[in-house]
Amino acid sequence: MMTAALVLGGAGLVLGAGLAFVAVKIAVPPDERVVAVREVLPGANCGACGFPGCDGLAAALVRGEAKPDACAAGGPATAAAVAGVLGVEAAVGERLVVHVHCVGSDAKARRTYLYQGIADCRAAALMPGGGPKACSYGCVGLGTCVRACPFDALHMDEAAGLPVVDRQKCTGCGICTQECPKGIMALVPASQATVVSCRNVDKGPQVRKVCTAGCIACGLCVRQCPQKTIAMVNNVAYIDPSGCDGCGICAEKCPTKCIVATQPVPAVEAV
Repeated sequence: MMTAALVLGGAGLVLGAGLAFVAVKIAVPPDERVVAVREVLPGANCGACGFPGCDGLAAALVRGEAKPDACAAGGPATAAAVAGVLGVEAAVGERLVVHVHCVGSDAKARRTYLYQGIADCRAAALMPGGGPKACSYGCVGLGTCVRACPFDALHMDEAAGLPVVDRQKCTGCGICTQECPKGIMALVPASQATVVSCRNVDKGPQVRKVCTAGCIACGLCVRQCPQKTIAMVNNVAYIDPSGCDGCGICAEKCPTKCIVATQPVPAVEAV
């Protein structure tokens, strides 16, 4: 028995050493450009770029399958660094942050029933009426987006039952926008000073029945805007961020206060 064990052990050592030698000999050396690109990526491995982590994005960038600004988490600074490694020009763009297009808090949005199922917005949205709120367009409020954020840029306001965005931490990766079953999480320019926080496309009287903070398409903001950058689109006000000067008149005049004056973070310089 001892002899057999020694023979098998020795054979295993010889085969292992042989395999290790062959592996070294046939190993493909890493592409130095992939390594260099990987070093300038933030390493969040959030997957927002659509590739399997930062390693996958680095390889895709070198192969020309992704643009230098593909990493939303890194922003313009990372885009510039990637472009420098690849010897190409970085795309010009403004920093984006996510905005919650709903202010229908528990005190303002009527509920039709008490939901006691899985604490996940996507599960609740499959229930009758699209969830417990009478407004089928509004935030479900179970925090799926908060748990999905890899940068700790979202937290729940428990009193309101709504997610709150930390615009300083938000990288604009867009992961939360993919997780929200209602589509109320959307990316907006970081410099945009006023945002319409409602997605209910029903007519005013119907909106009033389900939420006191919804857009009722009254058109007051359209008439009051000195820059003429607001339009009614499918019963919801839309602000063109390229023409908005942040005067805040629309937010002040809005009767339901669904137009929110944000605290814009400094727009990171385009590269």
